[in-house]
Amino acid sequence: MLQSIIAVLGGLIAAAPFINSKRSTSSGFIHSISEYSGYIGVALLIWSIIGILRLLSNGLFSSGITGLCIIVAEFIVGFLLAYELVQEHLLKNNVKASEVGADIKRSLSQYQIPAGIALIVFGIISFF
Repeated sequence: MLQSIIAVLGGLIAAAPFINSKRSTSSGFIHSISEYSGYIGVALLIWSIIGILRLLSNGLFSSGITGLCIIVAEFIVGFLLAYELVQEHLLKNNVKASEVGADIKRSLSQYQIPAGIALIVFGIISFF
């Protein structure tokens, strides 16, 4: 249940540019949860890594295609949202790791809005 809530919130933050372009009245709520985007990203990243480990231990298709899609979307959105926080606290002294992280972020940023929308949808589906 908590994973679903975090997934929907992370999806809303990741898809915020798209949502705000379509509906300007939603920007207040999204702006208020955007303050916690780094922490939500870390939670999504941790849950996605746990999900990957669970998939590997139980079999690749044990959680179905929906579970696999949630894990991929959680990882992409989690990495993108948590990157600034990780950069600030963990990578500030390591130039090489910062460059690699920035390259990965640039590669994944094109998938931010689609992964955010997918995470919203899969988060809502996982409630049921």
